[in-house]
Amino acid sequence: MAQFVLGEGCQKLAFLHTIFMKISRLMMLALLLTLPVAAVAESSINTLTDAEKTAGWQLLFDGQSFSGWHNFKKDGVRPGWQVKDGTLVCVNPHNAGDIVTSNKFDWFELQLDYNISEAGNSGIMYHVTDAGGAVWATGPEFQLEDNEKAVDKIRCGWLYALYQPPIDDKTGKILDATKPVGQWNHVRLVVSPEKCVHEINGVKYFEYVLHSDDFNTRVAASKFGRMPNFAKSDSGYIALQGDHGSVAFRNIKIRPLPATK
Repeated sequence: MAQFVLGEGCQKLAFLHTIFMKISRLMMLALLLTLPVAAVAESSINTLTDAEKTAGWQLLFDGQSFSGWHNFKKDGVRPGWQVKDGTLVCVNPHNAGDIVTSNKFDWFELQLDYNISEAGNSGIMYHVTDAGGAVWATGPEFQLEDNEKAVDKIRCGWLYALYQPPIDDKTGKILDATKPVGQWNHVRLVVSPEKCVHEINGVKYFEYVLHSDDFNTRVAASKFGRMPNFAKSDSGYIALQGDHGSVAFRNIKIRPLPATK
């Protein structure tokens, strides 16, 4: 009788061991299947695909250094900017200032990801020249900010003080496609002689034409009308603003466009 009971117990243990091993294998398989996806997603940050390279895209940030960037009218980059975990970060806006590209660009398509702090305010300026005392004295600004808590009422994606999106029929409010603080947002900015386009997270906000009658009228009616060199150049640096809160950038890439107008 004792031998029978012992044999039955061994059979049960063997059965449970078999079940445990099968579950372990399934869990390990699931883990192995997810690892390549995460690895691919991580490795694709701050890189270009072969198709993008063929299309003429260029990286403006390599994810590892300040190569190609410096503070406006200065050599090097102030310590308020850091390269952390593959991102270009303004960690201390009190000791950062605005940074600009080493190269100048005329007509282009710019794409990047940004992640802004609570109540943060930043911006992307283009066609920036050395003629002004600040980047915004010559370069139009694609506004970046936390739309919920930022003090400035000019919201993310707007062309600062000049153009804003239409009313969203779904909400009855001005169109806002931004994600909450702490999440990555995607910017697409097209600057060409035919038209300029602002997009946030794949949503088109508006378009405008540089030097058109409408554009010039809006500039004259704004604070920029008192700045003689504002939006006068069709070539210049791209600037990232770093004095109104913490903001991180990654996947900064640009594609030159032909001047076909």
